[in-house]
Amino acid sequence: MDTTMMKARDVMHSGAKCVPEDASLMEAAKMMKDMDVGCVPICGTDDRLKGMVTDRDIVLHCCAEGRDPAGVRAGELAGNLHWCDADTTLDDVLDMMETHQIRRLPVIDTQNGHRLIGMISEADLARNVTDHQIAEFVEKVYAVS
Repeated sequence: MDTTMMKARDVMHSGAKCVPEDASLMEAAKMMKDMDVGCVPICGTDDRLKGMVTDRDIVLHCCAEGRDPAGVRAGELAGNLHWCDADTTLDDVLDMMETHQIRRLPVIDTQNGHRLIGMISEADLARNVTDHQIAEFVEKVYAVS
Protein backbone atom coordinates (compact mmCIF):
# COMPACT_ATOMS: atom_id res chain seq x y z
CA MET A 1 0.00 0.00 0.00
CA ASP A 2 1.56 3.30 -1.10
CA THR A 3 0.63 5.98 1.41
CA THR A 4 2.97 8.63 -0.01
CA MET A 5 0.35 9.83 -2.50
CA MET A 6 -2.66 9.60 -0.17
CA LYS A 7 -4.04 12.74 1.43
CA ALA A 8 -6.03 13.31 4.60
CA ARG A 9 -9.19 13.77 2.51
CA ASP A 10 -8.66 10.25 1.06
CA VAL A 11 -8.78 8.48 4.43
CA MET A 12 -10.98 10.69 6.63
CA HIS A 13 -14.58 9.94 7.37
CA SER A 14 -16.69 12.90 6.36
CA GLY A 15 -19.79 14.18 8.04
CA ALA A 16 -18.19 15.09 11.36
CA LYS A 17 -20.72 16.96 13.46
CA CYS A 18 -19.72 19.69 15.88
CA VAL A 19 -21.09 20.35 19.29
CA PRO A 20 -21.55 24.12 19.74
CA GLU A 21 -19.06 25.67 22.17
CA ASP A 22 -21.96 26.98 24.28
CA ALA A 23 -23.66 23.55 24.49
CA SER A 24 -23.49 21.71 27.81
CA LEU A 25 -21.32 18.67 28.35
CA MET A 26 -24.58 16.77 28.86
CA GLU A 27 -25.55 17.69 25.31
CA ALA A 28 -22.09 16.69 24.08
CA ALA A 29 -22.40 13.33 25.85
CA LYS A 30 -25.83 12.70 24.30
CA MET A 31 -24.42 13.59 20.89
CA MET A 32 -21.58 11.08 21.39
CA LYS A 33 -24.07 8.42 22.45
CA ASP A 34 -26.34 9.05 19.47
CA MET A 35 -23.42 8.92 17.02
CA ASP A 36 -21.68 6.05 18.86
CA VAL A 37 -18.38 7.97 19.11
CA GLY A 38 -16.08 8.88 21.97
CA CYS A 39 -15.16 12.35 20.80
CA VAL A 40 -16.80 15.33 19.11
CA PRO A 41 -15.32 18.52 17.71
CA ILE A 42 -16.33 21.81 19.31
CA CYS A 43 -17.29 24.63 16.93
CA GLY A 44 -17.93 28.28 17.67
CA THR A 45 -20.74 30.50 16.49
CA ASP A 46 -18.50 31.31 13.50
CA ASP A 47 -18.75 27.60 12.54
CA ARG A 48 -14.99 27.19 13.01
CA LEU A 49 -13.25 24.46 14.98
CA LYS A 50 -12.45 25.52 18.54
CA GLY A 51 -11.45 22.23 20.13
CA MET A 52 -12.36 18.65 20.84
CA VAL A 53 -14.15 17.03 23.75
CA THR A 54 -13.89 13.34 24.60
CA ASP A 55 -15.96 11.13 26.82
CA ARG A 56 -12.87 10.88 29.04
CA ASP A 57 -12.67 14.69 29.28
CA ILE A 58 -16.26 14.79 30.52
CA VAL A 59 -15.56 12.18 33.18
CA LEU A 60 -12.21 13.56 34.38
CA HIS A 61 -12.75 17.30 34.05
CA CYS A 62 -16.39 17.50 35.01
CA CYS A 63 -17.93 14.50 36.76
CA ALA A 64 -14.87 13.52 38.82
CA GLU A 65 -14.61 17.13 39.99
CA GLY A 66 -18.19 17.04 41.24
CA ARG A 67 -19.45 19.40 38.55
CA ASP A 68 -22.81 19.02 36.82
CA PRO A 69 -22.41 18.16 33.09
CA ALA A 70 -25.61 20.10 32.39
CA GLY A 71 -23.97 23.27 33.73
CA VAL A 72 -20.53 23.04 32.11
CA ARG A 73 -20.11 24.34 28.56
CA ALA A 74 -18.23 22.32 25.94
CA GLY A 75 -16.08 25.35 25.14
CA GLU A 76 -14.61 25.18 28.65
CA LEU A 77 -12.86 21.94 27.67
CA ALA A 78 -11.72 23.07 24.21
CA GLY A 79 -8.06 22.84 25.24
CA ASN A 80 -5.07 22.23 22.99
CA LEU A 81 -6.10 21.61 19.38
CA HIS A 82 -4.35 19.70 16.62
CA TRP A 83 -5.79 19.46 13.10
CA CYS A 84 -4.61 18.92 9.56
CA ASP A 85 -5.44 20.38 6.18
CA ALA A 86 -7.40 18.15 3.80
CA ASP A 87 -4.38 18.01 1.48
CA THR A 88 -1.90 16.94 4.16
CA THR A 89 -0.17 13.70 3.14
CA LEU A 90 -1.10 10.56 5.02
CA ASP A 91 2.52 10.16 6.10
CA ASP A 92 2.40 13.65 7.67
CA VAL A 93 -0.94 12.84 9.32
CA LEU A 94 0.62 9.74 10.90
CA ASP A 95 3.63 11.73 12.04
CA MET A 96 1.43 14.43 13.63
CA MET A 97 -0.78 11.92 15.43
CA GLU A 98 2.25 9.97 16.68
CA THR A 99 4.15 13.09 17.79
CA HIS A 100 1.21 14.47 19.75
CA GLN A 101 -0.07 11.02 20.83
CA ILE A 102 -3.58 11.67 19.55
CA ARG A 103 -6.10 9.12 18.33
CA ARG A 104 -8.42 11.41 16.36
CA LEU A 105 -7.55 14.29 14.08
CA PRO A 106 -9.96 16.86 12.64
CA VAL A 107 -9.54 17.62 8.93
CA ILE A 108 -9.98 21.24 7.81
CA ASP A 109 -10.47 22.51 4.28
CA THR A 110 -8.29 25.63 4.34
CA GLN A 111 -9.08 26.34 0.68
CA ASN A 112 -12.82 26.52 1.32
CA GLY A 113 -13.55 28.71 4.32
CA HIS A 114 -11.34 26.91 6.85
CA ARG A 115 -14.21 24.58 7.78
CA LEU A 116 -14.23 21.15 9.38
CA ILE A 117 -14.86 18.53 6.68
CA GLY A 118 -14.00 15.28 8.44
CA MET A 119 -12.12 13.32 11.07
CA ILE A 120 -9.36 10.76 10.93
CA SER A 121 -9.51 8.04 13.57
CA GLU A 122 -7.43 4.97 14.36
CA ALA A 123 -9.92 2.88 12.38
CA ASP A 124 -9.41 5.09 9.31
CA LEU A 125 -5.66 4.62 9.63
CA ALA A 126 -5.97 0.85 10.07
CA ARG A 127 -7.87 0.62 6.78
CA ASN A 128 -5.37 2.74 4.85
CA VAL A 129 -1.82 2.13 6.07
CA THR A 130 0.53 -0.83 6.12
CA ASP A 131 0.70 -3.25 9.04
CA HIS A 132 4.13 -1.84 9.87
CA GLN A 133 2.81 1.73 9.92
CA ILE A 134 -0.14 0.87 12.18
CA ALA A 135 2.13 -1.06 14.54
CA GLU A 136 4.45 1.95 14.75
CA PHE A 137 1.48 4.26 15.31
CA VAL A 138 0.17 2.10 18.18
CA GLU A 139 3.63 1.90 19.76
CA LYS A 140 4.12 5.67 19.66
CA VAL A 141 0.60 6.80 20.56
CA TYR A 142 0.13 4.37 23.43
CA ALA A 143 3.70 4.55 24.74
CA VAL A 144 3.99 5.25 28.44
CA SER A 145 6.12 8.34 28.94
